[in-house]
Amino acid sequence: MGRVNGNIQGIKDTLLERIELLYDMRQGQDEFVSREMVAELSQLTGILGREISVYIGRDGRIADVSVGDNAKVSMPNMRLVRNEDRLCGVRCIHTHPNGDGRLSGVDLGTLRSMRLDSMAAIGVREDGEATSVYAAYLGEADEAGERGVLIYGPMRPYKLPQRLLMKEIYLADDRLKSTTVEAEGSRPERAILVGLENSGPYDTLAELGELARTAGANVVGRFTQKKAGADNATYIGSGKAEELSLKGSELEADLFIFDDELTAVQSRNLEEILGARVIDRTALILDIFAQRATSREGKLQVELAQQKYRLPRLLGQGTVLSRLGGGIGTRGPGEKKLEIDRRRIKRRIFELSEELNEIEKQRSLRRARREKNSTPVVALVGYTNAGKSTLLNALTDASVLAENMLFATLDPVVRQAELPNGTEVLISDTVGFINKLPHDLVEAFRSTLEEAANADIILHVVDRSSSYYESQMAVVEDVLSKLGALDIPRINVYNKCDLTGERTPNDGVFISAAKGMGIDELLEQIESRINSGRLEVDVVVPYDKYEAMNVIRAEGRILKEDHQGDGAHLKIQINETALWKLKRMLGEGYGQN
Repeated sequence: MGRVNGNIQGIKDTLLERIELLYDMRQGQDEFVSREMVAELSQLTGILGREISVYIGRDGRIADVSVGDNAKVSMPNMRLVRNEDRLCGVRCIHTHPNGDGRLSGVDLGTLRSMRLDSMAAIGVREDGEATSVYAAYLGEADEAGERGVLIYGPMRPYKLPQRLLMKEIYLADDRLKSTTVEAEGSRPERAILVGLENSGPYDTLAELGELARTAGANVVGRFTQKKAGADNATYIGSGKAEELSLKGSELEADLFIFDDELTAVQSRNLEEILGARVIDRTALILDIFAQRATSREGKLQVELAQQKYRLPRLLGQGTVLSRLGGGIGTRGPGEKKLEIDRRRIKRRIFELSEELNEIEKQRSLRRARREKNSTPVVALVGYTNAGKSTLLNALTDASVLAENMLFATLDPVVRQAELPNGTEVLISDTVGFINKLPHDLVEAFRSTLEEAANADIILHVVDRSSSYYESQMAVVEDVLSKLGALDIPRINVYNKCDLTGERTPNDGVFISAAKGMGIDELLEQIESRINSGRLEVDVVVPYDKYEAMNVIRAEGRILKEDHQGDGAHLKIQINETALWKLKRMLGEGYGQN
């Protein structure tokens, strides 16, 4: 005799013992469900007013008995074999206390997600009389890999076509086996988005949906909880988690994506309740970055962020890396494995940090050479998918990948451009920012992001067509603040103006990078900012006073250089203070022509 699972609170011991006797009611080899089982399930349902489920193996043994309520399906408390190419070998027979035997969306979703042999429902009246029976089986898969359902019913409860119903199990198994593994595996993961309702103007779940689709998931639903703050154990509360589990079954969800970073405890508890994979916003963004990274540096940065994310989440059993606990089955190797995993991750974090430090030294040398050559640097920053890469292409005739998706460009790109006055500048494209950008990711990409902090001018590219552009601008400003880049001259570039007739606010330049609108005005703005406070002068530097070149390169910019017999003839841009210093070094009779 087995233990009754599910919602057994409030059930008298005598009645609970009667429910437990269901485990002893073995079904015949050719019996889908016996008359005795139908009668007993119906009578117990009439007494309790609750749903009762039995899970029957192909050998006729009862694998699980669960009690739900009049609105919720009772899920089995057992490990089922859930292979893509065969059924799990267990059929579910359950009651509907409302007298309606028709199968619900939750029933059919559970059939698909758990690969059940069959899902059957018995409609039961209040007096405990069975009204009808419906049975469902997995059908053929369409081109997208979505499986249909075959339903028998309504059937008379005590005159069921037992052999026919059993035969359909094996036919359903054959249909599943005939589907290639490749076809089944090609179906994108079905994801449900989960978050807490907020009163702010920004729909973070909409953005989370875009992230999910960028990662390759098929978003099939969203779920929100009105809650001031996250629950420590389950983020949305245990009751809402149970409700979410039902929604997941109905929608056949493979994956639940939460809008905030989850703790290890929250992730473990949620996976136990939901019976499916659980990830958070941080893990999702890290996954996208891992897909997008192409350069060695980008891959190292992403892996570093991933390892830092994983380290505090080594908790124990479940979907995490190792086990930790007490008692039989958890001593010795479990704890040792956990410590090994921790040491391995810490060692890898150290190795990655060292490699990135070496790359940063090389970047610093390149930056020093640029400063020595006095080439102005213009950094593109902005929210992801604001159009930075498209703008880079418009300014430099580059061929950088520019797609309408989040984080289309991950690795930094530097290209040369020419201003209207002939001055050459370097345009640096950086990784896009996003709301709730993972801290570990910011830290991992800090050296890359600091390209913006060392720029002469920052172009803050804004998607003006977005309803949330102001909130997106605030996110970018916050990251720039953390990088110490708020004091750098900045031009707000309101992109995608062809998609909106708005020309507000009036603190920047309106462009359409895709159509080339406003690019000339933007170049003029860049030129004006670079030349602001600078004088354009002609200078002759004698060869015996060549140390003056250090001042020019450090505090000015060389626009034109020609070496003649009396020295270097230069056209430079320089501020008044530096020019005065330069004249003192060159002495009387030299300097400005």
